[in-house]
Amino acid sequence: MLRVAVVGSGPSGVYTAQGLVQQSQVPGVRVDVLDRLPCPYGLVRYGVAPDHEKIKSLQNNLRSVLEDERVRFLGGVRIGPDALPASRLRELYHAVVYCVGAATDRHLGVPGEELPGSWSATEFVSWYSAHPDSAAEGFVLGARSAVVIGVGNVAVDVTRILARGTAELNPTDMPQSALTALAASRVTEISMVGRRGPSQARFTTKELRELGALPDTEIVVDPRELELDPAYTDPSGLPAANRRNVEVLRGWASAPPRDPAARRIRLRFFLRPVELLVGEETGGRVGSVRFERTVPDGQGGVTGTGRYEDIDAQLVLRSVGYRGVPLDGLPFDARLGTVPHLAGRVVRDGAIAPGEYVAGWIKRGPTGVIGTNRPCAKETVTSLLQDAEMLLRREVPEDPLVALRAQGLTPVEWAGWQAIERAEAELGASLGRRIVKLPDWASLLAAAARTAGA
Repeated sequence: MLRVAVVGSGPSGVYTAQGLVQQSQVPGVRVDVLDRLPCPYGLVRYGVAPDHEKIKSLQNNLRSVLEDERVRFLGGVRIGPDALPASRLRELYHAVVYCVGAATDRHLGVPGEELPGSWSATEFVSWYSAHPDSAAEGFVLGARSAVVIGVGNVAVDVTRILARGTAELNPTDMPQSALTALAASRVTEISMVGRRGPSQARFTTKELRELGALPDTEIVVDPRELELDPAYTDPSGLPAANRRNVEVLRGWASAPPRDPAARRIRLRFFLRPVELLVGEETGGRVGSVRFERTVPDGQGGVTGTGRYEDIDAQLVLRSVGYRGVPLDGLPFDARLGTVPHLAGRVVRDGAIAPGEYVAGWIKRGPTGVIGTNRPCAKETVTSLLQDAEMLLRREVPEDPLVALRAQGLTPVEWAGWQAIERAEAELGASLGRRIVKLPDWASLLAAAARTAGA
């Protein structure tokens, strides 16, 4: 029996497990999906915006894999020198596939970036998604205007959540503390800013259009900024997705003035952040962002003009991309933020490391959408199965879970996760809502302990 550990229960990890157990090339494969959190699904649970229920419903597809009798979910298992060493994990399984994503954010690298009131978008997302590691709060407290730096889907998500009303957020699974804070928010002006032009923005058209559907919210686009982009005048040479984005922006830029709205979203382009400034009356917190006007350089990039503009903001959310972090016991390419590999096989000192594999963002970098993880995982699974005969020559414990428990670990199994789901449904019912996420480690682990019959 080929025993495989998959580290990470997000889409790439679950797709890897699915590929391993649904193939016929190597019979008798058993997969343990390990996660440091007591909850499965990775960024589908803790990254997809709570008002995107259709995307969040992907959890049902992932669930069917994790409920397969050949797959076992083991949550609350952390891999590292002060927890379960990677070398010990390697001893317990024929193969280990790391699907741990990209765990940190890229930085702007500008003065004032660490001022109070300046956050990464990931910190904001973790807060309103009830990630148990989120210790931050007070994002919107005292803020009247916000700047979101970046023009990708995450930037659109956080912009939309800031502009949402309580009525739209109440039916979601957002934790109660975040819902209460956003309901009391005084943020009425939100600027989403990109350093390049509209034809190069990374958001999808579906996400972009959702901004225009927000109730009591005005969308403002300056046609003069759009016209700086050569492709704006003639978008025929753009990929279809980028061309649709330009068309939506053109429509907003040419729309007649509308009645005053409760909130305003400004989409800005060709502005590069150069400094975050302390506000005069913010008690040392950020009060504005200084941008330099940029123009196309003719080679797909931009160049500065030496002209600057300050945009008021008591809340700044930086959304300029994710980055992988080094993993215990694995080689790491610090430039790319990925683990060196050959078709998913980990490469150490120029040679393939037997039994060690990667899939997802830690393999290819933070690119693509959720579905991109399917072919990525398939490639890694194919490599692993080709190695199966070699991998099976090494003896491993009959049941790695027994060995994990002997290490002093108490993994949260599937019944524990189901108990967490029941506790979240009960919490929602008590608050007059549907499901409400448990926001911290203590409540999650307490709920997991309430397994059926416990």
